[in-house]
Amino acid sequence: YAKDLGPSRVVHFTSEREFVNLLHEGFPVVVAFTIRGNYTEHLDKVLEEVASEFYPHVKFMRVECPKYPGFCISRQKKEYPFMEIFHSPTHVANQGRVADPNITKYNVKVMPFNYDISVYGFREIFKRYGIRASDMK
Repeated sequence: YAKDLGPSRVVHFTSEREFVNLLHEGFPVVVAFTIRGNYTEHLDKVLEEVASEFYPHVKFMRVECPKYPGFCISRQKKEYPFMEIFHSPTHVANQGRVADPNITKYNVKVMPFNYDISVYGFREIFKRYGIRASDMK
């Protein structure tokens, strides 16, 4: 049966600036890098379900790589779709030689998502890496 998940909690990528702003909210961000295909439809359903379950503690973002090739190519992967988890952004103290003083550099932990693409798979990887996916009661 189809679940009533309410409004979509999956953020659709529109710019790197928006992505950085999402990281600054302090929550882990799971990014699905996709291209159109049959498997993408399945992935979309899973993303909708996990995004509603883990909202607001984990953010989920989907990037359509044909629309934003620069962002996807920078990840240097060949097979699509793939997912990565970005979390714990920290300000880089030593900026080194910076051409533009208005640019601030950050370190972000990035982990590949190589578990079963299901709600269960997301629960397991969050547990394994100690990512808090809900409020502690």
